Amino acid sequence: MNAFANLPQFPWMSLLIMIPLCGALLCLLHGKRTNDCRGLALATALATFGVALYLFVCHGQGSERWLLYEDVNWIPAYGIRYVLAMDGIALLMVLLTAFMQISAVLLAWRVERHVGSFFALLLLLESGLMGIFLAYDLVLFYLFWEVALIPMFFLISVWGGEQRRRTALKFFLYTLIGSLCMLVAIIALYQINGAQTGAYTLVIGDLLKTQLTAAQEGWLFAGFLAAFVVKSPLVPFHTWLTDALTEAPAAGSLDLTGLLLKTGIYGLIRVAFPLFPNATADFLPILGILALVGLFHAAWSAYHQDDIKRLLAYSSISHLGLVLLGLAAWQLTAWEGSILLMVTHGITTGALFVLVALIRERTGTRSMQELGGLWGQAPCLSALFLLFSLASLGLPGLANFAGEILVLLGTFQEHPVWAVVALLGVVFAAAYMLRLVQGVIWGPAKAERTLPDLTMREWLMLLPMAILVVWLGLYPAPFLAPLHGAVATLLAGGLP
Repeated sequence: MNAFANLPQFPWMSLLIMIPLCGALLCLLHGKRTNDCRGLALATALATFGVALYLFVCHGQGSERWLLYEDVNWIPAYGIRYVLAMDGIALLMVLLTAFMQISAVLLAWRVERHVGSFFALLLLLESGLMGIFLAYDLVLFYLFWEVALIPMFFLISVWGGEQRRRTALKFFLYTLIGSLCMLVAIIALYQINGAQTGAYTLVIGDLLKTQLTAAQEGWLFAGFLAAFVVKSPLVPFHTWLTDALTEAPAAGSLDLTGLLLKTGIYGLIRVAFPLFPNATADFLPILGILALVGLFHAAWSAYHQDDIKRLLAYSSISHLGLVLLGLAAWQLTAWEGSILLMVTHGITTGALFVLVALIRERTGTRSMQELGGLWGQAPCLSALFLLFSLASLGLPGLANFAGEILVLLGTFQEHPVWAVVALLGVVFAAAYMLRLVQGVIWGPAKAERTLPDLTMREWLMLLPMAILVVWLGLYPAPFLAPLHGAVATLLAGGLP
């Protein structure tokens, strides 16, 4: 551990996991005191964001491979260690998670049933997500992977829409089957490495030394892939997502599209690609083709939706297809663009899901056939809806453009045909987003309504995201700086 001797010894990463976990326990203990639960949840989310922001300010310009590293002997009899590691990629994911969770808590402010349990599940989900982005031991990674699954299942099944139970079961089965495949692969890799070295371990850096035959590597890679492509979600393993996003409560939809979908892509980057480089090389062309298929299929499906929440669900699949295309290109600029696009997509699409929830509260509908003319009824809400829609379609000067252009530039250097085809997919995105704007905020009103405009609580949710959308569009450099060293090392095939 000499390489980490100069790093701060305070367990900042453990703190990021423990703050929301403790907040969840406090919400359960004060479950019958509604206002206390709301205040506790908001204070917890703000404290977690404060720690994440401090780490970004302190380490956001760092060029080291690991910015923070914690290693504690956990279950020595089986070689299981409590290892957390933060590089630039994990730092951005942690910051995004902490930031978006504040909006999720504020969005859930009016939940009336089982308030303590609802906020406890939101905070438990945040703790699990932090663990996924920071874990560097496979048992720890798998533990947090499952922890993040449980709260989302209950959020959908208890507080979701009319089809909530069927949707929650579908979500659970899809993700559970993938998780079990990953568990089998973890156990097999553990046994193979232990038989070769005589030292059983599950630390990812140590497992890189495992010598695998082509068949072993292929099967193990497939096991991890089964878990990650479902969560990405890669077509054709995406069908659970549109139902889950449509039926989930508003805060659950925000966390699902803004954060949980990123865990599958992060798993590919952190675990599957480094551990199985030969299988990865064979899979990248397939990944590129599937990413393009997903980009177009989801964009086409989004264009034909009437339910605006379902439209945004397909929009998320399309955007993440572009993220996966950048990874398949295996090029520095494309990878940095993909990771930046994960962040900007989380903010822009998350903000749109917030606005959809606010529109549903005011009008009682999500159907474009029943909406229209909101600009004259709620101008501030409509202006922000337009801003985030333009950001989502990749308008220059707004958040998504920076990531998309980097993905396309990097992909063009390695696979020009992929980049040209993907550019056509971006045009499709403009088509369905402009249709969304036209159907919701412009044109004649379909019904005579008196709609309240944004309240102070709603401004607190949306204004920080609006500022970030403009900032990331005009000056993304501070968010790209942490990525250079981490991405270059991963593409070179090395990890400490």
